[in-house]
Amino acid sequence: MKIIFLILKREYLVRVKKKSFLIMTFVTPLLVSCIWLVPVFFAMRDIDQKKIEVIDESGKFEKTFKDTKELVFKPVNTAVETAKKDFAKSGYDVLVHIPKDILENPKSLKIYAEKNVSLEVKNGIEKAVEQEIENIRLLDAGIDRKVLESTKVDVSSDTYSLSEEGEKDSSSGAATGIGYLCAFIIYFAIFIYGVQVMRGVMEEKTNRIVEVIISSVKPFQLMAGKITGVALVGLTQFLLWILLTFGISSIMSNVLGMESLGPQKRVEMMAQPPGTVRNATVEKPKSEQKSSPVTTVFKAIGTLNIPLIIGCFLIYFIGGYLIYSALFAAVGSAVDSDTDVQQFMFPITIPLVLSFIMAQFIIREPDGAVAFWMSMIPFTSPIIMMVRIPFGVPAWEIILSVTLLIGGFIGTAWLAARIYRVGILMYGKKPSYKELVKWMFYKA
Repeated sequence: MKIIFLILKREYLVRVKKKSFLIMTFVTPLLVSCIWLVPVFFAMRDIDQKKIEVIDESGKFEKTFKDTKELVFKPVNTAVETAKKDFAKSGYDVLVHIPKDILENPKSLKIYAEKNVSLEVKNGIEKAVEQEIENIRLLDAGIDRKVLESTKVDVSSDTYSLSEEGEKDSSSGAATGIGYLCAFIIYFAIFIYGVQVMRGVMEEKTNRIVEVIISSVKPFQLMAGKITGVALVGLTQFLLWILLTFGISSIMSNVLGMESLGPQKRVEMMAQPPGTVRNATVEKPKSEQKSSPVTTVFKAIGTLNIPLIIGCFLIYFIGGYLIYSALFAAVGSAVDSDTDVQQFMFPITIPLVLSFIMAQFIIREPDGAVAFWMSMIPFTSPIIMMVRIPFGVPAWEIILSVTLLIGGFIGTAWLAARIYRVGILMYGKKPSYKELVKWMFYKA
């Protein structure tokens, strides 16, 4: 164990001191914080007030346009051609032309400006004209819009899960999102850090450093130390990403003057759709008001068993990494060049890729037979089980899956070590699958 620890320590320190590790560790949280906060900052800023000149040839839209903080409308009785010629000197930002046949031809609305009109202004004008045309048509048909609006209902439901402990809130949407996110992280982490293990083995083999190392340690100890060291590097980087993202986000919030906004409010502002004119919303009765999508998401996440999800995520993250990194290490020891890597990488990554593809189907039926059996197979369980756990999985299934995962790692590590001990000292010969099988049964 002491030798494995020394190798682990060496692998860990060498990698965390690399410039690439330090750059990615600090740049990634900064980019995430910018993506998160910069849109909110611009959403908080007051938009420059736009002056809009309206020529209504139909005479139907005198009271349609209401001034807002961003948009100021002024009806004018001027010929369109004259207004277009004098537009540059008029002091207006936008010219709106409503032709006489607007009711028969709603697409005849014209909007003029010196530059491209912003999506917010364009949508605001179009929505106002569209709603007024609907009002006119409803009145012509003898229908009161207020009566029509009163007939509209918005049905929403609350979902609950029933168990021996009673009923509790549930959310399939949150379960789907969290499950797929966990599977996504595990999938890419295994590839990223598994390839690092393989590259490290190939580098030592190519530089003949391993010949010196093997004289002092056993091949299995070298492989175990390398795999564990890279695993700790990955966990360290993930932990730093989380802490730095929160820290940088807090600092940027204070600098940009957003400290008074909570996380939920920031997300709501960032998620505000384009074309929404602020300060022009119509207040609805409380009984008809809908919770914002972001509020719904926060509430839905609260219905999940977060401690269980985090605990299982760590177990399957580490277990999946250990299984595949052992195989990647075996591949790295068996080849001498990058051209030979693909020959052996493709077969061992098929289960990983297949499980990621199947995740989108497992989400639809998380309790099906396919989902169950793929949750038990060690090569697919890290992704499939993480997709299922947010929906609720019996404890015995999780225990059985984790047990098989541990057993799968032990078996995979044994096979990989058998290949590793021979391949790490094999030079100048392109191995075949038949050759790898022979290496497994070589006697030391």
